[in-house]
Amino acid sequence: MAEAKHYDLIIIGSGPGGYVGAIRAGQLGLKTACVERDKLGGVCLNWGCIPTKALLHNAELYQQAVTHGSDWGINFDNVSVDWKKVIGRSRSMTSTLNNGVGYLLKKNKVDHFEGHAKIISGKTAHSPCQIEIHEAKGDYYGGTGTGEVKQILTADRIIIATGAAPKELPFAPFNGKTIISSYDAMNLPTQPKSMLIVGSGAIGMEFAYFYNAFGTKVTVVEILDRILPIEDDDVCKLAKKVFAKQGMTFHTGHTVKAVDDKSGGGHTVTIVDAKDETKSQTIDCDVVLVAIGVGGRFDGLFDESLGIAVERGHIKVDYLGVDEPTYQTSLPGIYAIGDVIGPPWLAHVSSEEAATCVERIAGHHTLGVDYDSIPGCTYCNPQIASIGMTERDVKEKSIEYTVGMYQLKAHGKAIAVGATEGFVKLIISKPYGEILGAHIIGEDASELIAEIGLAKRLEATAEDIISTVHAHPTMAESIHEAALDTEGRMIHN
Repeated sequence: MAEAKHYDLIIIGSGPGGYVGAIRAGQLGLKTACVERDKLGGVCLNWGCIPTKALLHNAELYQQAVTHGSDWGINFDNVSVDWKKVIGRSRSMTSTLNNGVGYLLKKNKVDHFEGHAKIISGKTAHSPCQIEIHEAKGDYYGGTGTGEVKQILTADRIIIATGAAPKELPFAPFNGKTIISSYDAMNLPTQPKSMLIVGSGAIGMEFAYFYNAFGTKVTVVEILDRILPIEDDDVCKLAKKVFAKQGMTFHTGHTVKAVDDKSGGGHTVTIVDAKDETKSQTIDCDVVLVAIGVGGRFDGLFDESLGIAVERGHIKVDYLGVDEPTYQTSLPGIYAIGDVIGPPWLAHVSSEEAATCVERIAGHHTLGVDYDSIPGCTYCNPQIASIGMTERDVKEKSIEYTVGMYQLKAHGKAIAVGATEGFVKLIISKPYGEILGAHIIGEDASELIAEIGLAKRLEATAEDIISTVHAHPTMAESIHEAALDTEGRMIHN
């Protein structure tokens, strides 16, 4: 075994939190190491954010060709799908992304160690933090290390950025083939004829869209009374209507009670009314995709003697104040950021938390993460994006407000590209015009939301958006129109 190496900072995990934190530390001159048990880039680059968008783009191209080709005067007779290529394209790009992260780490003088990290001790008055690196054992659901220690590292500080793993149904654990997680859903060797999806959050709905677009019969079961439950009610209603029109079946207000094997393969799923379990029905399907959320991934990360504080399945971190998180865990010298510390489970949040944590460790002043202005996106077609408060939130807090809403059915650019389903909704405070929230469903929603993110960060008002000239013809004009509507001045609707 090699002699122990000492670092200013060790980051465990190389996802969008880990590798961003490591690069930022390198930029600040900290002697830094990054330990990764699997592929560089973590879940996001290998099994999540990026490769799923490749799948969704394929689905969108196919859906538009089949559904709208004749409208455009383009004949797509005998359109066929090569499933292996659809999946293969998504998987092939991960090696490029892995290599890219490796290059960036090397460029910023960050040492990369492969293996499973086990934290042996936190920092004391007389000794630094210490970790062991073992041969990794397990898969992307989780795992520990083998008994053999490959390397011992010490550091003044450690940042944990190990992310999260999908939750299972307690009575129907993942088998990777017919009861699957989002990881498995990206890599099924054959397209199932039918799929039941448990959960209608962003992950559940993105896979619902993908498989439905290619012809799989998709049924979505959601325990709450609406799909995409964290979104604004108006978005939820339109999304359900649009996706049902595309062929999906929804059972909102229902929960899965049992998943039984079906003779000949597949499963029979029993669902019950969430308010009255005496009301039940069964649904047959080839595959069950469970998308009910995630839990922090830190199995085997700590020596049992350390007793790390955990809360609701995630590592607990302390706060100096409401607006100044320290990301310090209960163990001295050990910090945690990203999905492993809980919601919001978003790659861009992990990256911002990592940069903030590293900069504060290095003694730099930083504004930190504005948790009231985190954009969230769902990459179906139509896309969904939001930031800030929903109308439900505003009502619950008894805030005086007004709403501006612009329907895309009258929008020139939307008509030109055949994407008229959707709207932009702005929630504005009275009497000052503060932007409380924005909710978009429609073409390029995930790109359009950035304007509102900047506006909120700069404390802009609806009047500031109104007085900003938006290029014509663009989808961005829809935000201008929604802002005009908050003052009863909308032009094109």
